[in-house]
Amino acid sequence: MTEETLTETLPPVRPWPALDLTGVDFDPVLAKLMREGPVNRIKLPNGEGWAWLVTRHDDVRMVTNDPRFSREAVMDQPVTRLAPHFIPARGAVGFLDPPDHTRLRRSVAPAFTARGVERVREQSRLLLDELIDELLQDGPPADLTETVLSPFPIAVICELMGVPAADRHGMHTWTQLILSSSHGAKVSEKAKEEMGAYFGDLIGLREGSDGEDVASLLGAAVGREEITLEEAVGLAVLLQIGGEAVTNNSGQMFYLLLTRPDLVERLRAELELRPQAIDELLRYIPHRNAVGLSRIAMEDVEIRGVRMRAGDPVYVSYLAANRDPDVFPDPDRIDFSRSPNPHVSFGFGPHFCPGNMLARLESELLVDALLDRLPGLRLAVPADEVPFKKGALIRGPEALPVTW
Repeated sequence: MTEETLTETLPPVRPWPALDLTGVDFDPVLAKLMREGPVNRIKLPNGEGWAWLVTRHDDVRMVTNDPRFSREAVMDQPVTRLAPHFIPARGAVGFLDPPDHTRLRRSVAPAFTARGVERVREQSRLLLDELIDELLQDGPPADLTETVLSPFPIAVICELMGVPAADRHGMHTWTQLILSSSHGAKVSEKAKEEMGAYFGDLIGLREGSDGEDVASLLGAAVGREEITLEEAVGLAVLLQIGGEAVTNNSGQMFYLLLTRPDLVERLRAELELRPQAIDELLRYIPHRNAVGLSRIAMEDVEIRGVRMRAGDPVYVSYLAANRDPDVFPDPDRIDFSRSPNPHVSFGFGPHFCPGNMLARLESELLVDALLDRLPGLRLAVPADEVPFKKGALIRGPEALPVTW
């Protein structure tokens, strides 16, 4: 294919506005982009210029696992983006490439293995049982987000991180301020600095520790001079914030289940189906608004006949990849028996979410506890009256009013 031909195939730049979407509706802009072709050019509400968007499952996996696309190089470019005040911290694990990225991830890996996650299973189940005991004691109606779906993931990630129970509320407040785009840059940055200072103290106290929680693992790694304290703090902040993603995911999951009684009946009747069903729900629910973090092409790369030039910003859409009909037949249908189910809801490649097993554990515990202990669980308001977050990077219900 000649260079002239490649130039002619450049798709037009499509504006992608920040939509406040409700429920689990798929983003109509993204759906249109997917219909237009596997590789698009987009302009988001903030930042500068345009970026490539890759939407097919195979291409998304290739870009996220290919060293020719760099996260670190984003630091020097005002890439078009969704967030109005996105200020990446140099050295933060989300913006590192291997081998530095690998070195940092290795320091906390034991906490996120199957054994590490099993370490908190029983305590997590007890925490959840306590929350549901209180819910039953207070009686219906209730806001499921406020009573269970928010405090539970906070308690679990704090347990894994080694954050004392007394400090959970502060962690939650900081996370909300960091993740919201509606408070402005100063508020968000101040919250990030305060959480960072907290973890700096906590990790500093645990140098030489042999504990299995994340703060102890980071403290030990700093003590062995494998990572710096600054790197440890950046990683701790990212993991703590990521831990609350379960609140939004489970909020969408239960909104979906409570508007589809047929799915709930099946989960109540076929207990052994639940882990596989949760995986399908994770594939289906739209976790975020628009796209997440970009990468920069470090050399010219061709994808499906379109040449991306060195220096071009590139986004992948995991949401689109999860609806690729070549990989997921009838992708807009929820199919609990879907197998195989190679969804990319937790990402792919070096930046694959380290907390994926923890998130699955929490989802399974929530489905078991809420379906089994609240047999008549249903929405307390019409589905279209459930309020969803506005101005947030991550999608999810603001509140989930239920009765039983």
